[in-house]
Amino acid sequence: MDPLTQDQRSERMRRVRQRGTTPEMTVRRRLHAMGFRYGLHRRDLPGRPDIVLTRHRAAVFVHGCFWHSHPGCRLATVPKSRTEYWDGKLEENRRRDARALEALEGAGWRVLVVWECETRSPQTLQEELAEFLLCSPPPT
Repeated sequence: MDPLTQDQRSERMRRVRQRGTTPEMTVRRRLHAMGFRYGLHRRDLPGRPDIVLTRHRAAVFVHGCFWHSHPGCRLATVPKSRTEYWDGKLEENRRRDARALEALEGAGWRVLVVWECETRSPQTLQEELAEFLLCSPPPT
């Protein structure tokens, strides 16, 4: 059972940030150190990508493993209370992510999803970003 009242839980959930999260800042710092410059949260693009590299026609989403249901990740567990609510909420998040990814790719953008758990290894993160941005040419 949840030790918090419904009002306390709602207040706590309201404080969960959508922008400037630790994983997002980690990716941004790594990209900047690699010499890339980028825009943030472009409202004119589907799904409002966290990071947009216009010169490379590339968009990066930094997903929290819990909120976006990272398959096979230990951080992506469904809470034991109110499972119906959480199953529906997390499923809608997955659908929204898929729609945004499809719309961006359909518009000629390359898209990378970086998971929260992947930001914990700086070397792996740098390799993933470099492969995405340096090894594959921008679409024509």
